[in-house]
Amino acid sequence: MRDRSNPPISGASFGANPSFADLLRDSRPEIVRSERPVSHTDVPVPHGTTVLGLKYADGVIMAGDRRATAGYTVADAKMRKVFPADDHSAIAIAGAAGQAIEMVKLFQLELEHYEKITGDRLSLDGKANRLAQMIRSNFPLALQGLVVVPLFGGFDHTAGEGRIFYYDATGGRWEEDDFQTTGSGGQPAKNSLKKRWRPGLSRSEALRVAVEALIDAAEDDVATGGPDPARKIFPNALAVTVSGALDVPEEEISAAVTTVLEERP
Repeated sequence: MRDRSNPPISGASFGANPSFADLLRDSRPEIVRSERPVSHTDVPVPHGTTVLGLKYADGVIMAGDRRATAGYTVADAKMRKVFPADDHSAIAIAGAAGQAIEMVKLFQLELEHYEKITGDRLSLDGKANRLAQMIRSNFPLALQGLVVVPLFGGFDHTAGEGRIFYYDATGGRWEEDDFQTTGSGGQPAKNSLKKRWRPGLSRSEALRVAVEALIDAAEDDVATGGPDPARKIFPNALAVTVSGALDVPEEEISAAVTTVLEERP
């Protein structure tokens, strides 16, 4: 016996060849799940902002500002964005902070696991490729606004030099010969590096160039946090050389910040 509580649906008003999904959505919306993806604008998700990497005489320096934002709110003024990936490589994160931190932890764990299982380290190219695969696996979330686009750098013992890799949200991977930036303040930071970077920088010179680029980015991008000497908030940085990936001491970064600010008119 026909259920008369739900009368038959006529397709006449939907055209000669309607989409069944459109027909169902129009006539019985209560049984159709919403297909609208969750956007980062729906939920206040903290985002890391500006990070950079540059080559210098002994390897690479990876650096980042400390601010994380959620919309127009400062979610964290002291967020760390640069991490060692293993003994001779580093990763700097920008994008959805929670996703990025989890990706870093998993990446670190996978590199450690590979070394324990095989008794050998992945090549630097192998590490860069594995990170690209992880970014690619995050692409469905990236379409919903949870984009993670890191920088990766390390010391290549075969080539005897530091190398820098950058990515897009689909997992595309490229290598940079001198420097690279990413994040909301990436463009002003890159413009600064174009003026200041040169081959063969010493460590102290490279650190000043990196700090100046982050300060320039903070002046042009509200989501990038500038140094705050009163609160002892400075960029964090890692230097990766043949000896390993080591945090640059805060005293050294503070001195570089002071030098850059004193040279400004």
